[in-house]
Amino acid sequence: MRNEFNIGQLSENSLQLVQSVHKKKKRLDVFRPIPYAVLTNIRENLNVEWTYNSNHIEGNTLTLQETRMVLEDGITVGGKSLNEHLEIVNHQEAINYVDSLVASDYKLTERDVLGIHELVLNKIQKDFAGRFRTSGARIGGANFIPPNAIKVPDLIAELIAWENTCPMDILKKVTLFHHRFVWVHPFFDGNGRTVRLLMNLLLMKEGFPPAVILGVDRKRYYQALNLANKGNLDKLLFLITQAVDRSLTIYLNSLEDTTGDFDAISNIVKEPEVPFGQEYISLLARQGKIEAYKEGRVWYTSKKSIENYLNGKREKKG
Repeated sequence: MRNEFNIGQLSENSLQLVQSVHKKKKRLDVFRPIPYAVLTNIRENLNVEWTYNSNHIEGNTLTLQETRMVLEDGITVGGKSLNEHLEIVNHQEAINYVDSLVASDYKLTERDVLGIHELVLNKIQKDFAGRFRTSGARIGGANFIPPNAIKVPDLIAELIAWENTCPMDILKKVTLFHHRFVWVHPFFDGNGRTVRLLMNLLLMKEGFPPAVILGVDRKRYYQALNLANKGNLDKLLFLITQAVDRSLTIYLNSLEDTTGDFDAISNIVKEPEVPFGQEYISLLARQGKIEAYKEGRVWYTSKKSIENYLNGKREKKG
């Protein structure tokens, strides 16, 4: 394979998080088939988060609660533009299409790439929906210029062929795919939402839940993409894997009782049994060294997760 499909050198934190996520995935597999009622409840909430955060990254100003109201109640929110409402509805329709494609033997096709993009821009930019760009593009804040539009179809075909044949670890693979797609920038608009939908299609066909890159991590996300343009994909891998880890934790919290009750770290550190301060536990959470997940800007973990971390340190010393 060519150099652009090389993940490069990774930090110990990223490698440890990748291993941890695969272990969580095995724990989730034990519960398959997941009871329909449980799965439906988790996915309904996760899909709202996915739609809200992916659009928020691109500048949509609807809040999470307003996004839920638009999707579940069909309510129009005063003071918000028609396009912002359509972005929400379009994204949910694109999720439904992605769900219809998920299968263990699924192979990515150009038709599906264009189909997902068409749904993302449906009723907003019909002239560009589902069509590759036909001229140059510049991305504000990015440290690169996308390739000539003439090359786009071949570059996307090459990326699809690589994805369908490369046996690489799925977390590393979707990271490379994500960056390469953004670099090609195949569409005039909607590239970010489309690639995050495609990333989750690839994850879900391997049995992972959809990963939600949070809107509050927008700056980290763009910084990670810029670093990837320079050949350093470590930060992007960590961010994506952290998003997968969060979704797995949400699933497991509903299916097993081994992690204890999750609470905000600021509350956990008040417990007398917890030997660490908030700053240190937050660092462990960000590094993926304890079971934790993020809601907005707040990290959540449990006393059991911290206890498991301490036991692991003792075993290493022993």
